[in-house]
Amino acid sequence: MENTKALLGARIREIRKARGLTQEQLAEMIDVEQKHVSRIESGKNYPSIDLLEKMAAALKVPLMGFFDFMHMQDVDESAVNLEKMLLELDRDSRKIAYRLIRATIKVLKDI
Repeated sequence: MENTKALLGARIREIRKARGLTQEQLAEMIDVEQKHVSRIESGKNYPSIDLLEKMAAALKVPLMGFFDFMHMQDVDESAVNLEKMLLELDRDSRKIAYRLIRATIKVLKDI
């Protein structure tokens, strides 16, 4: 359950940021305090169905759009797999792999 709460919160945050809104702006739009939005996005609280409907309307997304976690879970699984592969290497090889990954990430951020 905790994982679902965290995924839901992360998905809401992702959509809010994609819309260029701050937590405070979203909170005003749905008539709650910014702190409440923060708790939801951090996975500490579940929003009520009524609040989810208000968020969906404010963010112009279908209600089910909040539950599209698949791409988020894939990223988490990739990170776990990468960690496993790194741990299988000896120390020197791990250092080389780390440098390569770091350089690749830097290039990807610049694209």
